Amino acid sequence: MAEQGGGKDNKDAGGKKDGKVTEITPQSEDFSRWYLDVVRRAELADYTDVKGCMAIRPYGYAIWELIQQGLDRRFKATGHVNAYFPLFIPASLLMKEKEHVEGFAPQVAWVTRGGDEELAEPLIVRPTSEAIIGTMYAKWIKSWRDLPVLINQWANVVRWEKVTRPFLRTTEFLWQEGHTAHETEAEAQEETLKILALYKEFAETELAMPVVDGQKSESEKFAGASKTYSIEALMGDGRALQAGTSHNLGQNFAKAFEIQFQGREKEVQHVWTTSWGVSTRLIGGLIMTHGDDSGLILPPRIAPYQVVIIPIPRGNWQETVLPKARELQAELLEAGVRVKLDDRDAYTPGWKFAEWELRGVPLRIEIGPKDIEKSAVMIARRDTREKSSVAIDGIGAAVTALLDDIQKGLYDRALKYREEHTQRVSTYDEFKKLMEGRPGFLIAGWCGSAECENAIKADTQATVRNIPFGAERVALREPQGDPEPGRGVAGTCIKCGRESSVEAWFAKSY
Repeated sequence: MAEQGGGKDNKDAGGKKDGKVTEITPQSEDFSRWYLDVVRRAELADYTDVKGCMAIRPYGYAIWELIQQGLDRRFKATGHVNAYFPLFIPASLLMKEKEHVEGFAPQVAWVTRGGDEELAEPLIVRPTSEAIIGTMYAKWIKSWRDLPVLINQWANVVRWEKVTRPFLRTTEFLWQEGHTAHETEAEAQEETLKILALYKEFAETELAMPVVDGQKSESEKFAGASKTYSIEALMGDGRALQAGTSHNLGQNFAKAFEIQFQGREKEVQHVWTTSWGVSTRLIGGLIMTHGDDSGLILPPRIAPYQVVIIPIPRGNWQETVLPKARELQAELLEAGVRVKLDDRDAYTPGWKFAEWELRGVPLRIEIGPKDIEKSAVMIARRDTREKSSVAIDGIGAAVTALLDDIQKGLYDRALKYREEHTQRVSTYDEFKKLMEGRPGFLIAGWCGSAECENAIKADTQATVRNIPFGAERVALREPQGDPEPGRGVAGTCIKCGRESSVEAWFAKSY
């Protein structure tokens, strides 16, 4: 899955001719090729002449817009506001936070010339925005009355990746990054966990993607953070995907950028900050969580078109069937359904069925002369491929109910898959044997040492995805202080055999 750039081949084993995918490789044959075929054949994105960068096509961008809208509503409901900060960051600013710059240095893109002149100070293209936002917060925050600052920005970032995959890892990608400043450490921690819970709820409610929420290990945390938390999803090939992160930055960046305020007792102190984000990587997660050998399967809440209406061209269909199809479209639009009427006469109904199945539209409505006579239409589900005759009268309510059922069914199916591919292991031999394939999540005791963590990664390519919270977090209750990940779990470290008080979730990952 390491294709980059233009990809202008004449024909290859993946079913491409002149760079265009003509068929989809089965998942069982080559999951990586299947993924790339779906991305291009469903017209989500395409390669460009810029190495490692993709062009997001309208259908793919429509999915991203729905992700944006769903998250933006949630951010604003919790008191956050949107702003925008510069794309370019002076090199001296990035250097102020030592751990941060060390973490991002290999991925930084540098700008050294402007027009015909050498720049007096090199600029970097933002890999993330803590540095530039920190300097602005230092100007804006003077008193405890200015706190909290709850800002999010929708932006692009650049990280000079060596190996890229459309949506999953590209040199330039789209995301949102929240940056908040708080009066106390407790408030910053509450914010960090609140956003993590928000991400989990969004992923599971809108994307139908079950996720495990927990704390990252020290080696896996964000460069410069005090604590990093993540949501981890399991893809259809048994690999994990980090779907979102939330970081408690402590006072590290506040001290580096001198973000100070006068407290309630007139003392000058540093703020406590957080940052958090999700990206277009979620689209890759959608594809790999729900897709099948026929292409995409989109959860209704995130599908650009929830229903496609396909008229059956029999007789004088443009005078009989097409007007009725337009009436159906209007009724469904009135019911709040995103609907597409495919009335193109250059393609057969069978071609359209296959095309919209590939694009993952949750419901397909077929209407022809006989259906009109019966005052009913044929509805086909993308997830189960079940077909049923549904009365035209009350079609809005019937379609809405079906969409709700599909949304729930996709989540339940993905959750069942994760449960079937999550195992507890008690010996390192068992761990290594299972990790020879892609078993999904392996749960094992871990002593917490970087030495054992690095050895496990070297031996198996598996990493600690996170240390999940206890059962009280699964129900998405309001965070209460700082939960201790995995505490109370008896056992020993899977690698060294020393006593372990935590259980970590390991997996190979994207």
